[in-house]
Formats: sequence, C-alpha cells, structure tokens
Amino acid sequence: MNEKKQLRIAIQKSGRLYDDSIRMLRECGIELNNGLQRLKAEAYNFPLEVFFLRDDDIPEYVAGGVADIGIVGENVLVETQADVQTVHRLGFGKCRLSLAIPKGKKYTGVEDFEGKRIATTYVNVLEQFLKKKKVKAEIHEISGSVEIAPGIGLADAICDIVSSGSTLFTNGLKEVETVMKSEAVLIANKNLKSADLKIIERLLFRIQAVQQAKRNKYVLLNAPNDKLDLITAMIPGMKSPTILPLAKKGWSSVHSVIEEDRFWEIIEELKKLGAQGILVVPIEKMVV
Repeated sequence: MNEKKQLRIAIQKSGRLYDDSIRMLRECGIELNNGLQRLKAEAYNFPLEVFFLRDDDIPEYVAGGVADIGIVGENVLVETQADVQTVHRLGFGKCRLSLAIPKGKKYTGVEDFEGKRIATTYVNVLEQFLKKKKVKAEIHEISGSVEIAPGIGLADAICDIVSSGSTLFTNGLKEVETVMKSEAVLIANKNLKSADLKIIERLLFRIQAVQQAKRNKYVLLNAPNDKLDLITAMIPGMKSPTILPLAKKGWSSVHSVIEEDRFWEIIEELKKLGAQGILVVPIEKMVV
C-alpha cells in the first residue's frame, strides 16, 4: 500500500519570519501537530510536512530536494544564489537591506563608499550592488552583530537588514542607501513531480484567498436612491454591489468590497455623495 503523499515545506525555526509563516498556514486552515520546539511537524488536515530550519539553510535544502518548498526572505534567497524557483510573494516580512554609517558622518551619495570598509552578512548582494554603482570598497564578512563594527573600528559602514531602524539608532548609525527591498517568498525545487505541483496549487489557492481578504474590506452603507449610480460606480465590488431597498422610502442598503489601499479616499467620497451608516467589516477569506 502506497503512503499518502505529503508536501515538505521548510520554514524558519525562529526569528523574524517564523511567527508570520505559522500564522499564514493557520489562516489557510492548516493546523500543525505539536510543531513547537521540534525540527519537524505534520499537518493533520492537509498533506503538508513542516521542517523548521535556519533561514540561511532553507534555499539550499529546497534546491537539494530535502524540502519541496520553503518560505524565506528574498534577501537570503538572493544572497545564497540557490537554484530554486520563486513561486509566490507572500507580503509579510517586509524589510530592506541598507547601507548605514555613523550618525556624525556627512553623506553625499553612494560614491562616498569608494575605498571604505563595509561590514555585512550579505556579501554577494552588496558586491552586486557596488559593482552596479561602479564603487570599489573593502567588504568584511561578519555573522552576528554587524551594527557594532563601526563602533569598534572594524569598518567604516555596515550593510544590514533594516525594519524600523531602531537598532541602527541605538548603535549610533544612520541609514543612507537602500541596497534592496525584501519580503518573504515561497520558493520551490525545480524538479517537483506532478503530485507535488498539485498540492502546491491547492496551497497557493488558500494563500491567495487570505491575501485577497487582507487587501480588501467589506463595506455596508445606506445610500439615497438618487445617488445610487454614482455610489455604485465608486464601489463596484467583485462583480457588482448588492443593493437592497430600505424600509425608508428613497433609500437603499449597498453592500460591496473596497480595496484597503484606497479605503479612506473612497469613504470620504461616499460621505460627500450622501452615504450614511457606513459599516466596514474585515474579510477573513476572499475567493475570486
């Protein structure tokens, strides 16, 4: 009797992407059996086996076929130069890889790094960036606390991951140049079998439904009938709004979906058109 096929996914065992990766799987309706503090866990309601690994190792494990797919920061993927396929951008774990110098130093442009010593964990990414900018600098590879390098005289500048910038500020540094922007991506081995690809399609269907929900809001409002055409044109929804007559003559209830990015802009315009009693509800899942 053949064993039931499971897709093997590698995610970060701790750190920046762990919580968001686990949350995404749960939002996709995938529950893990006692995954905490273990190197491996299985989903009991989806054909998925999860490996918890160091983020730097994930691209090579996927490229080598130890895992079928993985969730990793784009910055790590580019740095490792692993031969994998990027399947989908996940929208979380957003950050940037930036160059930073001591606060007191004047900065006029990337050419200021000519001949300087730069400490980083991301040697390959930085080399590519400097080459593109035609700047020659001395790169010092460091693992760990890169931000202390200028303070102890090891380097003139650093190239490191920045989210809020608080770590740089604490260490007397300022961000001056963005090397690359990054977010979590779903990667896959390039030689997967058809059975694996079918499971990935199922997983992607769920991920995209969750992402669509986060990008949109469900809105309910009361609208004067003489402004219905203008209001419904502003909130067309997935196909068209739902319009229901109210007990009050001359008014209707309008139900639709609006994009998060344009939310406040649209709400302001709806108010100007006479919309009242506007209710906004988060969407848990959205299948288009």
